[in-house]
Amino acid sequence: MNLEELNAIATNERTAQAGKNHHLHVCVGTACQALNSEQIARALQAALRQRGQNGEAEVKCVGCPGLCSLGPLVEVASRAKAQEANELPPDADRRTTVLYQFVKPEDAEEIVAHLGGEPVKRLETPLDQPFFARQTKIVLENCGRVDPERIEDYIAAGGYQALLKALTEMTPQQVIDEITHSGLRGRGGAGFPTGLKWSTVAKADPNRYPTSVPEGIQSRKFVICNGDEGDPGAFMDRSVMEGDPHRILEGMAIAAYAVGANHGFIYVRAEYPLAVKRLRTAIRQAQRAGLLGNGIGGTAFSFNVEIRLGAGAFVCGEETALMASIEGGRGTPRPRPPFPAESGLWGCPTLINNVETLANVPPIILKGAEWFAGIGTEKSKGTKVFALTGQVKNTGLIEVPMGISLREIVFDIGGGIPDGKQFKAVQTGGPSGGCIPAQFLDMPVDYESLNRVGSIMGSGGMIVMDDSTDMVEVARFFMEFCMDESCGKCIPCRAGTVQIHRLLTKIQQGQASERDLHTLEELCDLVKHTSLCGLGQSAPNPVISTLKYFREEYLAKIKPDLRARANGKTKVEEHG
Repeated sequence: MNLEELNAIATNERTAQAGKNHHLHVCVGTACQALNSEQIARALQAALRQRGQNGEAEVKCVGCPGLCSLGPLVEVASRAKAQEANELPPDADRRTTVLYQFVKPEDAEEIVAHLGGEPVKRLETPLDQPFFARQTKIVLENCGRVDPERIEDYIAAGGYQALLKALTEMTPQQVIDEITHSGLRGRGGAGFPTGLKWSTVAKADPNRYPTSVPEGIQSRKFVICNGDEGDPGAFMDRSVMEGDPHRILEGMAIAAYAVGANHGFIYVRAEYPLAVKRLRTAIRQAQRAGLLGNGIGGTAFSFNVEIRLGAGAFVCGEETALMASIEGGRGTPRPRPPFPAESGLWGCPTLINNVETLANVPPIILKGAEWFAGIGTEKSKGTKVFALTGQVKNTGLIEVPMGISLREIVFDIGGGIPDGKQFKAVQTGGPSGGCIPAQFLDMPVDYESLNRVGSIMGSGGMIVMDDSTDMVEVARFFMEFCMDESCGKCIPCRAGTVQIHRLLTKIQQGQASERDLHTLEELCDLVKHTSLCGLGQSAPNPVISTLKYFREEYLAKIKPDLRARANGKTKVEEHG
């Protein structure tokens, strides 16, 4: 498919959509599906047929619009009455939009009956609330807008324009330069400059290390999309894969063109069946449209994509363990160097980026590096997607500019702490992150600031805790997770996480002394600096941060007599 054909599809799809007076967007992400959103979509379609309105209205199943705590959500956009009466210019398409919350299948008839008129007040939630108004959507711009199972809908929203622009108007080096100048950093956690990684892979010699690529794969360089999202409470990548799968494929294809790869893999955990289903559908549709496969866009560039399912091991989010899993081996990390950019999958230069990083690529190519670099802070450009969960009123998926404060996220977008309780801490970065206390609420959220207070950006999990939260138990929970998920390859992580968890349990049960607290700190330092991969190196972070900011909670759980003995005194000595 060339650019002219792509534009023709986009025009036809937009024309068809403009011919409808009403658009009913039903969230069919995993969370809303669990609350019968598919039945809601069918009920709306049935109500439209019954009232004879199915010709003037469409029901579109879309990805997650973000406000999960109010789901199932249905957004209704209706053309203005004046436009229906031809009182507005033909090229005007002014619509009023209403968002309905907690929708049930039995609400469908009432919603349809009110199309174009007064909304159903008992279901309505304001669209101008801070949750939506304070966000800046780049990665999530299509989620809640396009049907993830129709490539035509994605094309109508500007999809695949960036890919054809890169293939026909830019050299691979120009693509890399654009990504470099944008300041995009890896959104998987480490924040490594994306352009630098792409440049390294592009320059790597595919013949430097012996290769044994499986039969049928012609490429000697690879692109991998890391969709192995294993952090507790995180669902950012899942929502993008479910709601906008073509964006990921387009980002991968642009990356492959830039670095000289012809084959890619999307690594997704098997616990994401809906994401896998929609990615497979998207791959088939893109292949049929000539946007994946051989001779893309009438050029000499070819790119094929496969999906690989992970068995749920958290360690497989680490890039070398992920590659071992794709190769069919046990998912365990290996020492570096050589780095994957030089010797990765089957010994070939390999580019690994996570879902969110690749989803940023098409808009950067279309709108330019300067546009993207104008968002965020000096060193942290663009936006970041967070899964906002925990003790906060508005839980869900948000996308905010880098540099926004924690206070704005928790109290403006998140709506504050429910039930009249007080904010205590927010944990960022999943089990690898730290717990940030209230004193840092006005701190900007960017890579450097989070690192300074003992946390990390991570992939984007953000768990809010109120004043009823036991911080020792929080640390113990995350350490138990890391202990269970350790691959066992290196002793510091395999044995150290177990010992740290035992000490935390001892403290929680009131059986520990201050000597145990000192041992705990030494163990955390050892595991952090001697583990083989990022899982072990970052596993102590929740413990270290809670010890730093909530030490009094640890001390309060230490037996008084043991505390006195640790100080070199006994009750008898204290009383002479």
